[in-house]
Amino acid sequence: MTRRAPLAPHLSGAAFRVGDVPFHGATRGRLRASDLQHPFTAVRSIGLDLDDALGRCLAYEPLLRQGEAFSHETAAALLRLPLPHDSSTVHVLAPPGATRARGRGVVGHAASVAPPVVLHDGLPVVAPAYVWCQLANGSSMYDLVALGDAVVTGLRRGEMRLPALASLDELRDAARGWGSRRGAVTIAEALPRIRVGAESPKETHLRLMLVDAGLPEPMPNPPVRLPSGATVHPDLADRRRRIAFEYLGDIHRTDRRRWQDDLRRRRELTAAGWHVVEVTADDLTWNREAFIAGVRALLGVSAQP
Repeated sequence: MTRRAPLAPHLSGAAFRVGDVPFHGATRGRLRASDLQHPFTAVRSIGLDLDDALGRCLAYEPLLRQGEAFSHETAAALLRLPLPHDSSTVHVLAPPGATRARGRGVVGHAASVAPPVVLHDGLPVVAPAYVWCQLANGSSMYDLVALGDAVVTGLRRGEMRLPALASLDELRDAARGWGSRRGAVTIAEALPRIRVGAESPKETHLRLMLVDAGLPEPMPNPPVRLPSGATVHPDLADRRRRIAFEYLGDIHRTDRRRWQDDLRRRRELTAAGWHVVEVTADDLTWNREAFIAGVRALLGVSAQP
């Protein structure tokens, strides 16, 4: 068995063009070996997580041309926004007048007007407010509102909440700049329904579903002061009527600490005289009519004609 020539140490965790011989210093035969990743045509990488958006973008970085940036679903994944579906395709936006990126595993887009670009994890990414507009084409109104909620709220990392990726005003400015391009109708419908505070797409979907059924709009994650002096944050709440909605997602099955914290919060709210409505994924889909009827009866609100 022929021993493989060792690769230079600086190549570990890196991606590089096959033609960049001064950088990698390997022969063509060595570059065909199975211990190197072949993420894109004419690119090799070593030790990158190609199942993750950041790893794929780092692998594509040697192919980025001047003025290009990661966009659409790829930018959203890099920003850790809650996308309805995962995608391994890399979306790249070319500046006005430039040709679109092409290649295996790549979708190229051409900008008619250059959007703002930010650096995220050292990579050029379309600014979050404009990414939100890019995702409007092909998104349902509910999903686009959920993405907007995540953008203006800031994502949670453990016990810490990160700063918002953009403000509501920045979303409005981006929407105005988007004009009548694809997705403009969905943007116009979704924009006024975005709220700061939602922590998951399901919470947003629940809020929109209640409003669309003619029920009062609950507030996402408002602070509720308990008689004990503690402050809790139910997923959604109607503070005037003292009704809280708690969404029970799959994470409650696997994260014991999260389950215990949520259970304690529900008990504290109930003890303080609140009515806690537990909500599951089924209540947002096939059980929707029965769930809405139950909430309507709880609130004493008549059905819309």
